[in-house]
Amino acid sequence: MNTTKSIPATYGHGTHNDFVIIFDPDDQQSVTTAQTQAICNRQTGIGADGLIRILKREGKWFMDYRNSDGSLAEMCGNGIRVMAKYLVVHGHQGEGIFAINTRDGIKHLRVPAEGDISVNMGKVQDESEEITASQNGHIWNGFNISIGNPHAVVFVEDLNLVGELTDAPIVRPKESYPEGVNVEFVEFISDSELKMRVFERGSGETRSCGTGVCAVAMAATLHTKAKLPARWIVNPPGGRLEVDIDGHNNATLIGPAVLIADHDISKYLVAD
Repeated sequence: MNTTKSIPATYGHGTHNDFVIIFDPDDQQSVTTAQTQAICNRQTGIGADGLIRILKREGKWFMDYRNSDGSLAEMCGNGIRVMAKYLVVHGHQGEGIFAINTRDGIKHLRVPAEGDISVNMGKVQDESEEITASQNGHIWNGFNISIGNPHAVVFVEDLNLVGELTDAPIVRPKESYPEGVNVEFVEFISDSELKMRVFERGSGETRSCGTGVCAVAMAATLHTKAKLPARWIVNPPGGRLEVDIDGHNNATLIGPAVLIADHDISKYLVAD
């Protein structure tokens, strides 16, 4: 007889940037690097870009986020919307405005009963350093942007020039990113709309990246020499997101969050 205790988790996504969510407010279910990799493996696990443990620390919700390779990350703009959706749908938090703490500080969200969720992502900083990204035989100049995690943003005439993103693009200067970097390739659709692809450190190419979308919006503002406040529509492969950047460089990310299915992850949490 199988006596393994069921451990529930929920699979969801924000513009097809997908996550496995574990509700663990009392911090009783530790997850190792190997276990995270097993859960996120798309061939043998549930398959996801990252894993979110929902904790409660000092009475506040906390987002314990890991990339699919098990490495810790500061936060995730798409993931935090999915986490907020989970909290409201499962009755742990009322709809409206509330806060979630992350390794990048407290983020405030507006979660309606239906429709898009908005999250104040904090300041998007131009590091005032020119970088280059090499990919598929091309070298592009770009922007070093920080939004609590590092981003290298480059603009291309045609996203098809980027080719297959099976390996991390080479970004220089390397010493500017001692812990690796997320790389965004961006093409203009119009004066206010962009499309992009992203290679996330610790995950590879993903269909969307919330912090990356905000970094792209700031880089586009700099690239076009536009003034703040600014609004951009950004289209990663997974869908459409909006970014508002106010006059103090604070970014608000607006987009959908979807909960898909519940899973029992107990078989992935056996001893390493």
